[in-house]
Amino acid sequence: MANSQSLQPVRVGIIGAGKISAAYLEAAKNLPILQVVAIADLNLEAARAKAKEFNVAKACSVEDLLADPAIELVLNLTIPAAHVPLGIKALDAGKHVFGEKPLGIDVAEAKLLIDRAKFKNLRVGSAPDTFLGAGLQTARKVIDDGGIGKPVAFTAFMISRGHENWHPSPEFYYQPGGGPMLDMGPYYITALLNLLGPVAKVSGMASISQPTRTITSQPLAGKVFNVTTHDHVVGTMQFTNGAVGSVIQSFAMRAGSGAASPIVIYGTEGTIHVPDPNAFDGVVKLCRFGEGKDEFVEVPHAFPTGYGRSVGLADLATAIRTHRPHRCGGEQALAALEIMQAFTDSSESGRAIKPHTPYERPAPMATGLPFGTLD
Repeated sequence: MANSQSLQPVRVGIIGAGKISAAYLEAAKNLPILQVVAIADLNLEAARAKAKEFNVAKACSVEDLLADPAIELVLNLTIPAAHVPLGIKALDAGKHVFGEKPLGIDVAEAKLLIDRAKFKNLRVGSAPDTFLGAGLQTARKVIDDGGIGKPVAFTAFMISRGHENWHPSPEFYYQPGGGPMLDMGPYYITALLNLLGPVAKVSGMASISQPTRTITSQPLAGKVFNVTTHDHVVGTMQFTNGAVGSVIQSFAMRAGSGAASPIVIYGTEGTIHVPDPNAFDGVVKLCRFGEGKDEFVEVPHAFPTGYGRSVGLADLATAIRTHRPHRCGGEQALAALEIMQAFTDSSESGRAIKPHTPYERPAPMATGLPFGTLD
């Protein structure tokens, strides 16, 4: 397989010059397979400012970006409600697509994107890509190597007060396509899928704990808005390997200071503290029962550290050039979305739900490669 350092760069156009775009643009500097050639936004001045800040040659309208034949891959950083409609437009323009999470606002909509990509013989990728970082890849290696024995149980908790206290325009987080499960849940559910494999059954309960919210961040401080999607979701997942555990995703509480780890997986031979799935290089801690004192020790990272937003995009670009599967695949994102939707569907129906989207874990990141080389 070709070394990704020697491959011809893939020309990328970014749609959406909002807050998250800077994280992608900064990380892309370290990944030679990516060549960002254009930025578009409904606010052309925002696109121009971002292009100037990151030395991108072209700032333009969305229409002009999609019409540019030089662009091979579109990075869609728009709000969740636009992920599928804009993704389909990019596919129809003959371009591969990598989008921010979630894949769509619901499974039915997201499947339209996947089906269109198959019809066009193009690729769809989706955030999150944090599971490709050293922290979660090291945790996966520990589990795959039998470090905790047979996985039995887990907890995966994200407890927050919500985004209106820091985000400049937080209302969309409380509309359909938002909420803690579709905003933060993709990190947790994708991490669990990669650590434990496919899911057999899901049950859940969900609520709107605060029907109205008041923005305290600038520039909209003092504005009151209605919450139209669940801001607190609790669920149980049973994996096909037998592991059963609990998930909480909430914008309704202040996080407690005593949480041991965002994800903890318990096995027959040990317990692993999995780092924050919204980050790339967190610390992995392992306790192996019967090996002296039952205490947690840090596990050295088995993969390069320093990756950030864009490593999943770079993996997709590498896969385009080398004709292999990409790790942040649309099918994985669809499987995660179906599980997240199942929590609220179960809450409404009062029944456990069996996911139907097939799921196969993507290949782990290769060990022993220098930073920036993915193959």
